[in-house]
This record gives sequence, structure tokens and C-alpha cells, in this order.
Amino acid sequence: MGLGDTFDRLRRPFEGPNTLGNSRAFWVGFLVVLAGLVGYPIGFGSYAASSAALYLLYAILALSLTVIWGYTGILSFGQVVFFGVAGYSFALISMNLESALATTLALPVAVGLATLAALVLGYFMFYGEVRDVYVTILTLVVALVLNTFMAQTAGSEWTVGSVALGGFNGIPAIPSLTFGVGEAAVTLDGSAFYWFTLAALVASYLGLRALVNGRFGYTMVATREDEDRTEMLGYDVRRVKLLVFALGGALAGLSGVLYATWGNYISPSVFGITFASIPVVWVAVGGRRSLLGAIVATVVIEWFRQQLSATGSQYALIIVGVVLLAAILFVPEGVVPRLDAALTDVRDRFATNADTPEGTPE
Repeated sequence: MGLGDTFDRLRRPFEGPNTLGNSRAFWVGFLVVLAGLVGYPIGFGSYAASSAALYLLYAILALSLTVIWGYTGILSFGQVVFFGVAGYSFALISMNLESALATTLALPVAVGLATLAALVLGYFMFYGEVRDVYVTILTLVVALVLNTFMAQTAGSEWTVGSVALGGFNGIPAIPSLTFGVGEAAVTLDGSAFYWFTLAALVASYLGLRALVNGRFGYTMVATREDEDRTEMLGYDVRRVKLLVFALGGALAGLSGVLYATWGNYISPSVFGITFASIPVVWVAVGGRRSLLGAIVATVVIEWFRQQLSATGSQYALIIVGVVLLAAILFVPEGVVPRLDAALTDVRDRFATNADTPEGTPE
């Protein structure tokens, strides 16, 4: 078996009709970009890598919405709920127990709590026959309720163990991500945190590609296209939506833990309406049915927002809103799928012209 055959065999589980990039050229480009991202801290330094890690962890949050909205048809404003629940949980666990082992275990526990929250909320929505726009409204209401509640927890009575919730000021001095026990523990910051976040993003992306191109992924897409017909074919649509919603909650929770450890801080603003709407912008602009589109749009939009904020501009959100409107009006399928379709058209035309002999009418 040659090297090319081995390469094709390795990429086969991640390819299918539900994702863009099903060619050898795409995967070669993917590996080249990945190599560049891995080497980014070496070329630009630890501080730049730490700043870039924010875009990568946001991309995981975008993927959590893409798999729910783009592949199952559930528009949720509640991804920030699970993002914040995991972030606060990690802070409370790690700060109360104050040990390397506790900080290590706080990551899976916090993600588990976010997943549980998604299961509970999803169960009452989907088994309560809540559908369509009502799911969107309900998830937004949950986020706003948490934002309002957490913002008023400033009093001394609002403590969990020895940690004060801090109200609108949030919780500072959250420990950095740590793995290990005692003196053998390794704390991730700077470049190490960047590489860990990049690894989590790549694993999430590849895992979701395999999922949506598998049998369960076809069921997800069928549910998105026609719930009633899918149910008539014998599938438990409510169970499918609940499982996907829980998966989205887990990914959002992972992103929330990374966010809390990135800045060593979390506040009720993560539940606010502004932050709740931003993932919708990322996914809508990049392409809600494109995992790659969600990642690219998130990185580009957040980099642009950070650049505007650094210059003191107050118009970052206005410009992002204009970008969203333009995308909805002119490229409703998303920028990345539109570019992919255009490149495919150009390649097909080039191949047709190359195969047509001179002097022969097409």
C-alpha cells in the first residue's frame, strides 16, 4: 500500500456529503495550515499565541452551535448558558479545593455539568414539544435569567464555599489550566495553553466531521429537513435532538472552561444578550451548515473586533451587525460554502475546457 493510499484511507472517515473538503488537495491544505498554526508561537511569541488562543476557544463555541443549528435545525441562543455554567463551575471547584489534582479534575467535572444542564433543558424543551422559534426564545430567556441572577450576587451572602460570586464584577484569580498531581503537575499558560486549545479545536472539528458524515449524522440532517417524515420512518426525533443538544452543551462547556482559564476571570456578561448573539453571527456568516465555515468566520470576525477595540473604536458591534445583514441578504448559505461553490465551478469549467479538443464545439 502506497503513501497516497494510506493517506486516502486515513481521511475517509472524515469525508461525506455533509461537510466541505472531501479531496486530497483539501487535506493537504489542512495539514499545511495546521502546521502553520502549531508553529505560530515560535514565530510570533508566547504573548501573541496567548491572544490567539481566545479566537480558537471561541471557534469551539461556534462549532457547538453549528452542530445544533446547521445540522439539526435548532437555533439556540443558549450556548452561552453552558459556556458560563462550565466556566463558573471550573472556577468554584478549583478555587475551593486549591490543589493541582482538583484543578485537573475541575475540567471534566465542569464540562459534565454543562452537558447535564443541556440535557435537562433539552429534555423539557424537546419532550415538551417545544419547536421552531419557541426554542430560540426559550434558550435566550434562560441566558437572560442567568445574566440577571448572577449580576445581583454581589453580597457577602453569595458565596460558594470560600469563593464569592462577585455579582457583576465576576470571579477573578481563577487558576490556570493544570494537569497532574502535586509537584508533577503542569500548568498551561502562554504557548502551552495555545497548543492545548488548538488540539481541542482540531479534535472537535475532526470528531464532528466523522459524526455528521456517519449514520447518526444523516439522521440529524433528516431531522433538520423534515421532522415529521423522519419520525414516520421510525426515528425518535426528540431523542436525536436531545443528544445533539447535549453534545453542543458539552462543546460550549469546554469552550467556557478554556475561556475562564485563558483570562483567569469570568463574569455574568458571558450570559448577556450581546455575547449570546455573537455565536449566531459567527455561524450565520461562515455558513451554518459548514463546520469549517464556523471556524473561519469566528477567527476572522473576532480578530477584526479585537483590532477595532484596540483602537478605541465604539463601532465594532455595529460593523459586525452590518456584516451579518449583508451575509443574510447576499450569501444566506454562508461565505465559506459560497466560496467553495465558486471554486468548484471554476475548477469544473477549467477541466471541461481542458478536455475539449481545439476546434471542437462544446
